[in-house]
Amino acid sequence: MDYRLQIARRYLASRKEVSLISVITGISMVGVILGVAALIVVLSVMNGFYDLVRDLMVSIDPHVRITSTGERGMANVDSLTRIAMDVPHVEGASAYVEGKALLVHDGAADPNQVIVVRGVSPDKLRGNQVVQQMGLGTFDVAVRDGTPGIVASMRLAERLGLLPSSEVRTGSTVGLLSAPALERTVTQLLGAPPIRRFEVRGLYELQAGFDENHVFTSLAEAQRLFRMPNRVTGVELRLDNLERAREVKQQLQARLDAEAFSVETWYDLKKSLYDVMQLEKWGASAILMLIVLVAAFNIVGSLTMVVIQKRRDVGVLQAMGVSRKNIRAIFLAEGLFIGVVGTGLGLVVGLGLALLQKYFEVVPMAQAESFLINAYPVSIHGGDVVLVAATALGLCVLASLYPAARAAAIVPAQAVQMDR
Repeated sequence: MDYRLQIARRYLASRKEVSLISVITGISMVGVILGVAALIVVLSVMNGFYDLVRDLMVSIDPHVRITSTGERGMANVDSLTRIAMDVPHVEGASAYVEGKALLVHDGAADPNQVIVVRGVSPDKLRGNQVVQQMGLGTFDVAVRDGTPGIVASMRLAERLGLLPSSEVRTGSTVGLLSAPALERTVTQLLGAPPIRRFEVRGLYELQAGFDENHVFTSLAEAQRLFRMPNRVTGVELRLDNLERAREVKQQLQARLDAEAFSVETWYDLKKSLYDVMQLEKWGASAILMLIVLVAAFNIVGSLTMVVIQKRRDVGVLQAMGVSRKNIRAIFLAEGLFIGVVGTGLGLVVGLGLALLQKYFEVVPMAQAESFLINAYPVSIHGGDVVLVAATALGLCVLASLYPAARAAAIVPAQAVQMDR
């Protein structure tokens, strides 16, 4: 072992005696351990909640969405789809039509309800949470006996008294009146506006904060309803890797006309929500980092006391030919030693607690019956672990700069004479 490391270790922890300086140094090391462990646990829990919300949202929202900047949607959908499918990591593309309409239902206390109608291709919705979370009925939007199908939310159906069709009964019938149809009727004085009738075939039930006023019908019916023949509102893409969304967005922006098309990732679609969650994560981390910062100040005090106590030894070392650079290295090694041991043990404790929670759910959530999960979620990100370890280690080394500089400034003759 290098003599500088041997001297640094001997100054910090002597086997023969336990001094006040050793106790203060031990307290500083415990502070580093607690700070690092707390940061690892809190960041892992924050990441767990972030991943949970993201997965819930992405189960409904697309990974990447291409929309038209114009008011009348986009044409030539097939060519746009081919361009999107040629981009690496894109697994599927589905066109959709979306707009607001007035829902009319004779049996409801409030017969007129403004809703969001979304026209989709059911065969391209595999994996979508709406299809998988059907509370009643099935996701059937096909035309049967001349009447197209519609799928509504469970809460909307409860408010309006809607029932889906089944083998023993006919589903409730609702009418939809779009803004384009109403405008055409008023401007051309055509009398009563045409109302397209739909049969309720299914009711979906989601717990992801999805707008309960969304209803689904077929792509062709939505195009007819909003008077968009051979045009769609946008194209939604599914990727083989969610984390490649930004890369896919950049490639699509390079291939498409920026004035005609807008490209958004899953993060862009709920940007305000994700930004708030990231702000909470790093805000909590900054607060907990104060624990390590306080421990670093203790390191400054304890190493300064070591310099004062070992002043004569430092003078003797310099008289024996040890350079000021090596004296400085001895005390920097002390800060590094405290940082390595404290950070290492903190990582072991923090990762151990995080893994314990992840696999055994030791800490349950209060009122878990109101949530989708029973215990606090945990997701360990390697980047966060490296950042915490590097920050804690860096603070410990920085804390040793002043004591190291003070030790290197000792004059050998004066140091030896002071203790005579």
